[in-house]
Amino acid sequence: MTIRVLGIDPGLTRCGVGIVDVRADRRATLVDVTVIRTPPGMALEERLLAVGTGIERLLDEFGPAVVAIERVFAQHNLRTVMGTAQVSGVALHLAAKRGLPVALHTPSEVKAAVTGYGSADKKQVQTMVARILGLAEAPKPADAADALAIAICHAWRGGPVAADAGGGTDTALTPAQQAWRAAERSSRTSAAPRRLAR
Repeated sequence: MTIRVLGIDPGLTRCGVGIVDVRADRRATLVDVTVIRTPPGMALEERLLAVGTGIERLLDEFGPAVVAIERVFAQHNLRTVMGTAQVSGVALHLAAKRGLPVALHTPSEVKAAVTGYGSADKKQVQTMVARILGLAEAPKPADAADALAIAICHAWRGGPVAADAGGGTDTALTPAQQAWRAAERSSRTSAAPRRLAR
């Protein structure tokens, strides 16, 4: 069984969108990755429209089974967090419009799933994303790699693939996947997506 996940690293200036196919054995394949950009000088409503149009095109073109979005946290820069929250709202709306389940994952959940360490830095995340997907180098900019990490995190932690976390052998897993599986066994936290009400 394979699940297709569309991951979103929400941002108003740069919104990363990554799509991966993940098999039941947790092997992940890159389907597409892009960064939707909007200039700061553009009116807010036009920027949100541009980001929404880009996400909508990818949803329709690649038909994911689930959408995973990085959960917004308060930051020192209020304008940045507001823009991030607004883009998240647009993505939630577009997923709900298509009846797709949505999962929100914290940055530490994403880092732990991909690297085995919840406080990993961006370079470590990028390196592991490239390794997991069998890429020669990490996708750039960081927003692209982050979006892929969010998609991988959901497939491993919250999607149907994660249901297999308690059994099977670790022989085919990468060191990061083995660390994640061990952490998952000990914590048994649920990150199951919720279906949005229409």
